[in-house]
Amino acid sequence: MNTRDVVFPPGRQALYERNRYSPAVRSNGFLFVSGQVGSREDGSPEPDLEEQVRLAFRNLNAILAEAGCSFDDVVDVTVFIVDPEKNFEAAWTVVPEFWGEAPYPTLTGIGVTWLYGFQFEIKVIAKLPE
Repeated sequence: MNTRDVVFPPGRQALYERNRYSPAVRSNGFLFVSGQVGSREDGSPEPDLEEQVRLAFRNLNAILAEAGCSFDDVVDVTVFIVDPEKNFEAAWTVVPEFWGEAPYPTLTGIGVTWLYGFQFEIKVIAKLPE
């Protein structure tokens, strides 16, 4: 059986073990990061949408840092937004704080009806440094 090269951000391993998934897996020079949400320390959703997006990016950046890369290494982004017609603009006002400079990664945005109590989720694929 092939062993996965899993990356755990500091202090959050119990969360991933409880929910039975890996936060990120290194494979063939890439880092595949599971969807990150704006969860507080106890795992509950941050109620304010803009703060929830900031927390999701901070949680994402902690995983990227643990793997030795940053958002600048991200090549592909998928975001999930509950009720995007209502929430997209508010969520997207936060993105430039974390997105960096052009050229930007690819992006797929998906409107959903439910995210386990969250309104925003982001998953990425990053190219690992040589």
